[in-house]
Amino acid sequence: MFDWNDLRYFLSVARGGSSLAAARMLGTSQSTVHRRLLDLEMRIGCKLATRTPSGYRLTEAGQRLLPYAERAEDAISAFERQCSAVDTDLAGSVRVTCSSTLADRLATSHLIETFHTLYPRLRVEFVITDRYLDLAKGEADIAIRTGEPSDQNLVGRKIASVPWAVYATRSYVQRHGRPERPESLNDHFVIAFDGEIANYAAARWLRSVAPRAKIAARSDSWPAFIATVKTGVGIGPLPIHHGDHEKGLIRLIDTAPGLVSEFWLLIHPDMRHTPRARVFFDYLVSEVGAFRALLLRQDEKSETGIPSST
Repeated sequence: MFDWNDLRYFLSVARGGSSLAAARMLGTSQSTVHRRLLDLEMRIGCKLATRTPSGYRLTEAGQRLLPYAERAEDAISAFERQCSAVDTDLAGSVRVTCSSTLADRLATSHLIETFHTLYPRLRVEFVITDRYLDLAKGEADIAIRTGEPSDQNLVGRKIASVPWAVYATRSYVQRHGRPERPESLNDHFVIAFDGEIANYAAARWLRSVAPRAKIAARSDSWPAFIATVKTGVGIGPLPIHHGDHEKGLIRLIDTAPGLVSEFWLLIHPDMRHTPRARVFFDYLVSEVGAFRALLLRQDEKSETGIPSST
C-alpha cells in the first residue's frame, strides 16, 4: 500500500508541470518531489508522469488516475476539517494567511496582543503570501484577502475598504512630467502587476485606464512592487495609507472609481465549528472598527513638495 501523502506530490506535479513548481507549492526540494513520485509509481505499479526538457508530462495512466487522486485529496481534507471541528479545546495555533504588509501591521498592533491575552493557550500564526491559499485543503484556517471572494464555498464578510492613489518619485515627475488624470497614464511609464498580484483591483484598474502605457518594470510580489515604484523608473498605484508615508513618493492622482481594495475575512464552513478558528474569526469581526483603523493608519505625512491633486 502506498503512502497517502505521496498523492500530494503527484497532484502538485500535475498542477505545476515541473518538479520545481511542485516543490514551491509543497515547500520542499525538487529531489524530494522526484523521489516521492517515483515511490508512488513503484508502489502502484505504473508510470504517472514522464520527464521532459520543460518539466513533467502526465502519462495516459496519470491522466486517468488524476481525478481519483483529486477526490481522495478532497475527502482527506474534509476528514481533517471534521477532526478539527470535534476539538473543543481552545489551545494550539490559528493559521491566518494574508499579505506581508497586512501581517506586519497586525503583528505589531494591539489586536493580536489582546487576543493572546484573552486566549493565552492560543497563538496566531501568520502564513504570509500573496498567493491565495486553499482553505478547503487546510493550507490555512482563516484568510484575510483583498477583492470579493471567488470561492463560493467560503463564508465571511467584508471588513474594510481601502482607497488607493497613484504615486511616483519626485525625480520621475521632474523627468517625465505629471499626469493630471488617469487616462494620462497612457503617456507614461508604469510598474505592472504580475504573477500572484496580477488580479489585484488596482492591477485591473491600471490595465483598464492605461492600456497603452509603457511598462517600465513588472513585479510579482507586493514588497517588490513598492520598492520598484520607489526607484523612480515608473508610476504605480498604492494604498494611500502606504503611499502617503513612503518617503520620496508623492501622490499624483487621487482615488478614482475602481481604485479601492476591499478586505474580506474568510473561513471554510467546516472550520466555523472548530473552536480555535471560530474564536479568532469572531474576535476580528467584533474588532472590525479597530481593524479598519489599522488599515487606514498613516504613520507619516506625505511628501508634498509638488502639490497633490486634492
